[in-house]
Amino acid sequence: MPANVYQRIYTKLEAITKATVTLKATDVSNDELATVAGKLAQVVKIKGDNVTLQVFSGTEGIPTNAHVEFFGEPPALNVSDELSGRFFNAYGDPIDGGPKVSGDKRYVGGPSVNPFKRRQPSELIPTGIAGIDLNNTLVSGQKIPFFANSDQPYNEVMAEVALRADVDKIILGGMGLSNDDYLFFRQKFEDAGALNKIISFINTTEQPPVERLLIPDMALTAAEYFAVDKNEKVLVLLTDMTLYADALSIVSNRMDQIPSKDSMPGSLYSDLAKIYEKAVQLPDGGSITIIAVTTLNDGDITHAIPDNTGYITEGQLYLRKDSDTGKVIVDPFRSLSRLKQLVIGKKTREDHSQVMNTGVRLYADAANAKTKLENGFDLSDYDLRCLDYAKEYSTKLLAIDVNIKIDEMLDTAWSLFKKYFKPEELGIRQKFIDEHWDKA
Repeated sequence: MPANVYQRIYTKLEAITKATVTLKATDVSNDELATVAGKLAQVVKIKGDNVTLQVFSGTEGIPTNAHVEFFGEPPALNVSDELSGRFFNAYGDPIDGGPKVSGDKRYVGGPSVNPFKRRQPSELIPTGIAGIDLNNTLVSGQKIPFFANSDQPYNEVMAEVALRADVDKIILGGMGLSNDDYLFFRQKFEDAGALNKIISFINTTEQPPVERLLIPDMALTAAEYFAVDKNEKVLVLLTDMTLYADALSIVSNRMDQIPSKDSMPGSLYSDLAKIYEKAVQLPDGGSITIIAVTTLNDGDITHAIPDNTGYITEGQLYLRKDSDTGKVIVDPFRSLSRLKQLVIGKKTREDHSQVMNTGVRLYADAANAKTKLENGFDLSDYDLRCLDYAKEYSTKLLAIDVNIKIDEMLDTAWSLFKKYFKPEELGIRQKFIDEHWDKA
């Protein structure tokens, strides 16, 4: 909790809801912190001299004559190299038993980087996951979500991305994590010996949902320090943005705001955009790349949360379980990286684009063959070969447990092409056929 020599104190509340209190106060700013009867709160609405605060732990037990003390500043985080390897709560306080962090105080939730200082993303971020690196290559400064049903192992995927990504710093923002998930991340990072480059901000299911609203801002404040001040390449992992949006809805509903689609607040788009737009490639080499999880309800991407997310981000990575192999894969049909063309064939091998397109086309031909089979039609020799190819393609290149370099992914694709098809069936330039066919 911030300390301030001068604290304005009020003792009369005009209204109390389950999550908010309203009082008359002056010289108060948006997002300013306060305590209400000793409970931490934040200004969420100012109308004239009527000020509404959300109380993070709820308003139960707060009387109308409660003491309200304003601190004159929004939430802040001390930033320095001491952040590395540490775990913090939504307020930036350590939860790993270590000391408080000293350093420069930075207020959280500020504006995104000036567009004049942005540069077009051009640096590849390899993850080791072939379903991403081969078909949906990530670029530094990109913002992209994982869309996944709640029963998919998305946190395991995020942990693997964190450990495999070739970046300087990884910052995890966990919202509504179960204690098992929190301990999983912590143990995974410790076992890998990677804590020195990972910083984590955690809110668990046992903590107030509205605290989740602080997690992305804390994570991105730390990210901006390392990217802007230290010129480092930073990867921010946010999970789960659906629970973040649910927390927005809780506060909105308790403030009697009229809900929009799917009970979400009308401000959902701008609330999400202010987080995702922090992704940036800076001219001096620093960057912030954001990968976030958005959980779906039975694959419904029309819900307001994934729908708004899709308009803001530069593609999506869609996880699903492959019925033929039982593996969780990055679905090549529903996944997309809109910036991959900035690095494919430039930062990767020249044949990358054609191998990627051919691999997905043959996988689509296998899906068509499967539909023919299910409808009782006879299958051609080509159809049968496509079905066999698809199973190996799914196992060796789409599955999230595949951890290989991009060149090895391309070589693996060539070996599958040669195993099941003739060169003339691929539609790949003869130059690349000549170069890679005999090596496969």
